Amino acid sequence: MAKKSVTEIIEDLVADFIASQGMELVDVEFVKEGQHRYLRIFIDKEDDKISLDDCKLVSDYLNDKIDQLDPIKENYFLEISSPGIERPLKKPADYDKNVGNMVQAKLYTPIDGRKIVEGTLLGLNNNIVSIDMGNEKVDLPIDKISLIKPIIQL
Repeated sequence: MAKKSVTEIIEDLVADFIASQGMELVDVEFVKEGQHRYLRIFIDKEDDKISLDDCKLVSDYLNDKIDQLDPIKENYFLEISSPGIERPLKKPADYDKNVGNMVQAKLYTPIDGRKIVEGTLLGLNNNIVSIDMGNEKVDLPIDKISLIKPIIQL
């Protein structure tokens, strides 16, 4: 059996607790920025109103669990937050929720000369993201997309 990554261990530790509190685990990151490491947990709610109390609740729970299991041997900063209004699309449900909305997809390498595609999300089907750019429909393999997020129009 393959060794689990820090993010997988943390997801296992916190996912059920977050769900039991009426929240959703959006993403877990364990990254190095400069000389520091950050463990970031992104949570959300149906009403999109994550409070400081929600973040503290998850932080307190996770701190206790991490102390017991000790999966991270180096120093790090723990951050719990909302993914924000331009929440990246990660899961199939995120794509379903955003069908019909404007999105921006950034690609690892250009496809048809484009590295950024903007348009109306038509959906995700068989790991292909379809976007209507107005004058053409573009189908992008999901593994070629580095980031896709909604575009907030004011």
